[in-house]
Amino acid sequence: MKLSDFILMNEDEKKMTVLHQGVLVAKRKSFDSMVFLFHLGSYYVEAYCNPENKAIEEYMIFDNVKLLNPYLDTIPIDKLLN
Repeated sequence: MKLSDFILMNEDEKKMTVLHQGVLVAKRKSFDSMVFLFHLGSYYVEAYCNPENKAIEEYMIFDNVKLLNPYLDTIPIDKLLN
């Protein structure tokens, strides 16, 4: 699926696509949200979830790997270096 196809989907279609076709890569906390990072082919989708009601409130879609930096800090590499 192309990035442009995902952008044109309604909220329910985006949710189903992310949950059934996306590969969960990482998660992080951001202010008042829990952010889940999914990989969908040639792009990434961040799903911003409300931790109280578990609802997805926003999607951020990108294909620039530089935007993965917030997740790279959470990967422990100590064991990989030894």
